[in-house]
Amino acid sequence: MVIEEIPKTSKGEVRVGFHTHIRGLGLDEKGRAKKVADGLVGQEEAREALGLVVEMVREGRMAGRGVLIVGPPGTGKTALAIALAKELGEDTPFVALGGSEIMGSPRKSEVLMQAMRRAIGIRIKEKRKVYEGVVKNLKFKMVRHPYNPYVKVPREAIITLETEDDEKELRADEEIAYQLLQLGIRRGDVIAIDADTGRVYKIGRAKSKEEESSGIKLIKETELPKGPVFKETEVVHTLTLHDLDTYYAAQQAPLSLLAGFGPESVSDEVRKQVDKLVSEWLKEGKGELVPGVLFIDDAHMLDLEVFSFLSRAMEKEFAPIIVLATNRGMAKIRGTDEVAPHGMPLDMLDRLLIVRTRPYTRDEIEEIVRIRAEEEGVKLSEDAVKKLGEIGEQRSLRYAIHLMQPARIVAHRKGREEVKAEDVEEVEKKFVDVKDSVRYVEELKDKFL
Repeated sequence: MVIEEIPKTSKGEVRVGFHTHIRGLGLDEKGRAKKVADGLVGQEEAREALGLVVEMVREGRMAGRGVLIVGPPGTGKTALAIALAKELGEDTPFVALGGSEIMGSPRKSEVLMQAMRRAIGIRIKEKRKVYEGVVKNLKFKMVRHPYNPYVKVPREAIITLETEDDEKELRADEEIAYQLLQLGIRRGDVIAIDADTGRVYKIGRAKSKEEESSGIKLIKETELPKGPVFKETEVVHTLTLHDLDTYYAAQQAPLSLLAGFGPESVSDEVRKQVDKLVSEWLKEGKGELVPGVLFIDDAHMLDLEVFSFLSRAMEKEFAPIIVLATNRGMAKIRGTDEVAPHGMPLDMLDRLLIVRTRPYTRDEIEEIVRIRAEEEGVKLSEDAVKKLGEIGEQRSLRYAIHLMQPARIVAHRKGREEVKAEDVEEVEKKFVDVKDSVRYVEELKDKFL
């Protein structure tokens, strides 16, 4: 890891994921959902239900249970699962898998076991030398990916950290730059960078008058740090059980190779040793268990073997919160001729708290468009927002959001920063949605191979 203090000499655009704007479930003190909060819009019933799940997790009453989110496509099922993890804490592990990803593997049990271990964290406190402060400026130097010229990746980051008494500008290498992007670090965030390992910790957000007046708290607020930027302080970091598994497996690698295991294999014996070690840490107060969220989308694609594995996993001492999602109604249970709700065995459904999502209203779609536009750095005129809201209502929310970046490029070609409705209409003619694509295939089915 390389961190350099550099003489004083700003923020570049970076690619954002589809759910980077989500900070939590957006609930008030009584567990009621706000109309727009923490990056979420609408779905009040589902958010309040997941708020109750959060309380059950904190009280240790989720043993033997999981969560199933059901609803039509594009109603925010994945967003709600991410919000659940965020609500439990910024360092709560979140692992997402698709049903086809599991079923496509020849070692389904191993894929699930690794995913579960990645979704369980151990919070550890220790003294470390760090650069700590509030982010005053952040700029990334982006270069083309060595294997994909259409994707840009960070080569380094230039970051200015300040405290009440000090300020330093740092140049960090690409590994630290990746972490800054993954954590969504922006101006106003309070962070710490381990001087030895280069690990980045997101502590919270510096208090500001603007956020106090709005009453909306996106992430944990913290006071502006005092003293020098470079200091020795107590750092809280979270390791997953899988991190510990791979570490101890590496220590035993020569023996594993002799036994016929691959260099990256983690045996059941290693996992038992890690579980024993973690139990001792918990008893001695050296660590704190952080149950994360294992999210499996398209759960109707799973078979009886996987459902059986998940049922047993819910009963274990170290288990994440298992959240399944599906957009299917009645469907065959994979590998059988039996038809069941959501393509799941009834004994599995009995273990799940089922949460419904409903189609978004026109106003809600427009609000989501505004949030995504701000997150992606797209300036939309009000008529463009209305047009995208209309498209989202008539076609799909995802399709409407997909059109924002092409519309931005069209507006830029016309010499404008702001996207107007005419730009949206122009790109709408160039790209079709799923329904139009299906209709097109049906119309020309005799000409397709």
